[in-house]
Amino acid sequence: MLIPASGMALPIVKSLTDCADYSKTIEPYIPQLAALPSNLYAAASSTDSLQHLYASTNPAISGLAFSLALFPIFLVVSEVNKNYSQVDRVWSILPTLYNAHFAIWGRVNGLPTQKVDNVLEFSVIWTMRLTYNYWRKGGYQIGSEDYRWALIKKQIGQPWFFILNVLFVSSLQSVLLFSVTLPTYILLLTSRLSPTMTLLDTVFARALMVLVVVEWFADGSQWNYHAAKLSYQQTAKVPAGYTRAQLDRGFNTTGMWKHSRHPNFAAEQAIWLILYQWACVDSHSLWNWTVGGVIAYLGVFAGSTPLTERISAGKYPEYRVYQERVGKFVPKLFGKRWDEREMERMAATKKQ
Repeated sequence: MLIPASGMALPIVKSLTDCADYSKTIEPYIPQLAALPSNLYAAASSTDSLQHLYASTNPAISGLAFSLALFPIFLVVSEVNKNYSQVDRVWSILPTLYNAHFAIWGRVNGLPTQKVDNVLEFSVIWTMRLTYNYWRKGGYQIGSEDYRWALIKKQIGQPWFFILNVLFVSSLQSVLLFSVTLPTYILLLTSRLSPTMTLLDTVFARALMVLVVVEWFADGSQWNYHAAKLSYQQTAKVPAGYTRAQLDRGFNTTGMWKHSRHPNFAAEQAIWLILYQWACVDSHSLWNWTVGGVIAYLGVFAGSTPLTERISAGKYPEYRVYQERVGKFVPKLFGKRWDEREMERMAATKKQ
């Protein structure tokens, strides 16, 4: 039996299985969420009081409180500017802030943080990759907004879109970006009983890094293709590494994109599934309550990917063939696959 850090900020756990028990690790600390605003106000005038409040508040509860506090900020800024990509701008940053929060909280309370540190290392690389990709596509430019929000707003109308903004865009998305990191909280708890990285822990940590590398190359392939397409449209010259048919097609079918319609999305979803599985394995549980965050995260892709593909199918005539022959996330194992030469012949025949 271990004595809880900072009084009752963490539960007493007798086994690794206890670390994944919602009734022991979260439920007793829910009252802290309601008391936190008044406690924060009372401690605001003293740095020492703020530090004590931080250390004595369950880290999952303080993380949840922060994600909820962001909601009115996102809502007001998005409605004032009529730009609904406010959460999008911090999507690549918030999960790493939460993982850093768990690591810092553990250190403040003298807990072993080797496992959480490994999560944070991956998370920082993940943030660098996604933030850079978002930046180079112009996501941080003034007025930049995900084109899908405008399309949804046009379809359902401004009044209903405001409700969507209140219930999901500015609120649930913020909580989602916190909840997807909750497996790190379980790893923090298991570290009290099993403080060092095992071989299996190392495998999980390296798998997360590998998936970030996959995302990097998928992003690079997509970026290079569209840069080549733009150059081709401006100069009528086909850049090296591509054919005229590929560039005329309008969408990328090279590299990973020949085998998966969304290799970056596939890797992104796999990342958070693996983090969740890591927490399950470390807590000796087949599943645990943090699965809700993962399901919600996958739900975002389940909802947004069909919309993205519907737009692409409307813009590019060959995209429906691409959908038939190439798997959405995982490469197809059976049936007819993408054949570049065959597609080029089909395109030539249509032109004739």
